[in-house]
Amino acid sequence: MVGHQLGRPPRDVVEIAARCVCGNPLVVATAPRLSNGSPFPTVFYLTHPVITSAVSRLEAEGTMYGMSDRITEDPELAERYRAAHEHYLEQRRRIGEETGIGEVPEIEGISAGGMPTRVKCLHVLVGHSLAAGPGVNPLGDETLELISDTWSRDHCACDPAWRSAD
Repeated sequence: MVGHQLGRPPRDVVEIAARCVCGNPLVVATAPRLSNGSPFPTVFYLTHPVITSAVSRLEAEGTMYGMSDRITEDPELAERYRAAHEHYLEQRRRIGEETGIGEVPEIEGISAGGMPTRVKCLHVLVGHSLAAGPGVNPLGDETLELISDTWSRDHCACDPAWRSAD
């Protein structure tokens, strides 16, 4: 299913981190070190094509820049975003331990998506929000709100052609 969503074979997926109400994957968790030995900081990888497209439109509009500015202007938002960064790192450590990969020194302290000081990739933030649930990543949650006219947690937007794909 994930390969069908991505249009390519998935790499080093260790779990489905979030699912659609119909049960299809939305987000996968990826090993912190790929099987080819490369460090991979992106733990939560957004796979659902409807969500990915909607987030891509926001990125094309430059939504990340305004969010980055707000982090520097709003200490409360900056603190909540820093906490999201710490949560992300904790989840990577958990997955590293559970898979036997352990620590990956090359990416120690580095999360993804620009956390904790800027917004670089909304896809990562949305993947984190969907995997962790509401209230953990404020800018991921905000991005989900911004795409709510296209997708929401409450209804299935899976393409019938891949709902039952393997």
